[in-house]
Amino acid sequence: MCREVNLQQAVLAKNDATAHSLRAGLTARGTTVVNLLSSPGSGKTELLERELGRARERGVPVAALTADLATENDAVRLARSGAPVKQVLTDGLCHLEAGMLGRHLDNWLPDGTRILFVENVGNLVCPASYDLGETLRVVLASVTEGEDKPLKYPTAFGLAQLVVVTKTDIAEAVDFDEAAFRAHVQQVNPGVEVVLTAARRGEGVGTLLDRALAAGDGTPVHTPVMARQHPYQQHTHTHGDMSTHDDTHTHPDHGAHGGSHTHTHTHAHTGMHTHTHPDLGTHEHPHTGPHAHAHPDEPLVMTTAPDSTAQYRS
Repeated sequence: MCREVNLQQAVLAKNDATAHSLRAGLTARGTTVVNLLSSPGSGKTELLERELGRARERGVPVAALTADLATENDAVRLARSGAPVKQVLTDGLCHLEAGMLGRHLDNWLPDGTRILFVENVGNLVCPASYDLGETLRVVLASVTEGEDKPLKYPTAFGLAQLVVVTKTDIAEAVDFDEAAFRAHVQQVNPGVEVVLTAARRGEGVGTLLDRALAAGDGTPVHTPVMARQHPYQQHTHTHGDMSTHDDTHTHPDHGAHGGSHTHTHTHAHTGMHTHTHPDLGTHEHPHTGPHAHAHPDEPLVMTTAPDSTAQYRS
């Protein structure tokens, strides 16, 4: 018998459970995680280096973990700030996942770290769907990328809790239309704050640190409309030993269970429900009543690309 398994949902569900646990553990030790997402070349490393330097000047214990497919260039740059820095090489994987982040924080993150900045892989597609256990999710875009960037990448910008515009010192030279950019951001994420920065001039530097400190101190962060409907925010299912809800198991009339069969877990949901289909995009519809998920009896085995690390401390 053929069995269809939605691997995307399975992978994201496992990631979300890990992210929830990671967030709780880091919060308990007083560490706030800031997840930085952007396209390659947005200037986020330049801005992050200066934010780390500003934190050191103010006596705020900070650290940074930076991810790339290859090279340790960003970690070398960030280490100039004097903050503890760790490089993660994903060896082709286009994003970080919560489990990967957790493994690299073990036995490395200094005690007393108040803010951990995570510089995600330069990419506005894959990283957008993965919760890393962050308290604050920030999406950056440079003035050179065009005012329609939020419309082209609605998930990344739609789930942001803060949007940062970089390289504003050259905005006039590239005819950047700030009003149009802001309008497009609000179209996909109503109410989110947009911050303007020009790191090399020092303009706006420190704002990101201020927002992270405020979030860590309990100031409510922006809740995007899309986050209320997104799988990792809307509802996460955990099964097996971690299950916190009743399961209804139904089996076809196979007699003895001598082979693969399907368990159907029924959950009641209300509100919006999001379905993501490869090549077809995402659609949402109101949903009430029971909701069924099919799970194979065999454990799902997932593999990711190997990764390597390098640590830097000035």
